[in-house]
Amino acid sequence: QIQLVESGGGLVQTGDSLTLSCAGSGRTSFSTYDMAWFRQAPGKEREFVAVVTWSQTTYYADSLKGRSTISRDNAEATMLLQINSLKPEDTAVYYCAARVKVLSQGYDFYSRSRMYRYWGQGTQVTVSS
Repeated sequence: QIQLVESGGGLVQTGDSLTLSCAGSGRTSFSTYDMAWFRQAPGKEREFVAVVTWSQTTYYADSLKGRSTISRDNAEATMLLQINSLKPEDTAVYYCAARVKVLSQGYDFYSRSRMYRYWGQGTQVTVSS
């Protein structure tokens, strides 16, 4: 089991950059989890943002590809998401999610929210125009 706490959200301007952090804690090593970010905008379904697997494989949603970077530090039990060139449509609550690692799967597997058992409470990101 793992507990997840997000931080780093806030109110930013269009074009700004932001780094979100997810801290993991628990009895099982952070390195044994695949870690992901999802987001949910008001009135919309939760959507995949990015994933970094236990083996450091990364996938990104098309909407953030090229302007975001996901990373993890297993020693610090932390995952980061840097988003550049923020847009108003990036406004959402951003959630950290984890699942016990599996052998390498593809984008379709990692992008499904139901594949993740553990979730943080979320951090709000608001991008003003």
